[in-house]
Amino acid sequence: MSPSVDTAVVRVARLGKRYSSDGPPALTDVTFDVTEGELLALVGPSGCGKTTLLRIMCGLLRASEGTVLLDGRPVVRPSGEVALVFQDYSRSLFPWLDVLRNVTFPLGRDGLSRTERAARAEAALSEVGLEGVGRKYPWQLSGGMQQRVAIARALVSRPEVVFLDEPFASVDALTRAELQDVLLAVHAHAENRRVTIVHVTHDVDESVYLADRVLVLTPSPGTVAASIEVGLPRPRTQTVTRSSPRFLAVRNEVHDVIAQGRR
Repeated sequence: MSPSVDTAVVRVARLGKRYSSDGPPALTDVTFDVTEGELLALVGPSGCGKTTLLRIMCGLLRASEGTVLLDGRPVVRPSGEVALVFQDYSRSLFPWLDVLRNVTFPLGRDGLSRTERAARAEAALSEVGLEGVGRKYPWQLSGGMQQRVAIARALVSRPEVVFLDEPFASVDALTRAELQDVLLAVHAHAENRRVTIVHVTHDVDESVYLADRVLVLTPSPGTVAASIEVGLPRPRTQTVTRSSPRFLAVRNEVHDVIAQGRR
């Protein structure tokens, strides 16, 4: 999907970030749009500012310069219109709450009844393939299942944008592939309400497999090196999609851009 003026949900303009006034910039002159319903992947070498950029976009961190707009409004603090899934599922869930109460936690001030909150949570858990686990505790689940719970919690409030910060980096390769397909299923199911997803990853293959578009950042200070349209049909599968000529061509293009930035 190409960004357009009419459908841009998130607009990042001339964004810069310094952690101290006399320190080097972490990000400089970052400009791009995220289209409504798009699944955008952010990739780049370690230290390029991907997580910093993500935290600014969802209101957890202030930019030093430039703007982030959500539906035309400046992002200055976290809001219920966005949700964030972290990398470390073991620290993002509350171990003393069962799965259902973990997922309903963001709904505490929404004015919903207990029955409505439970129904929302069960629907979100079903969306990530976790029916029947609501009364279990996080420590009773595998790592992959815990991360599914974290994704369900992000979905339960029906946000406009879901941000994911390397959400599959802490699981094994097989579980990672399963979670990638869960995210694709969530995105396909959510197209009815046009949820937008911004996904940070170090894994180039993962970015191409999941995304509509891959945004490549340069080494520090991070800026946009390239915006690459993936152009792969959906639905996608691990075997067919990853072996297609288009997948291989886009993957190589992303690798080439990253390599050029390191020279």
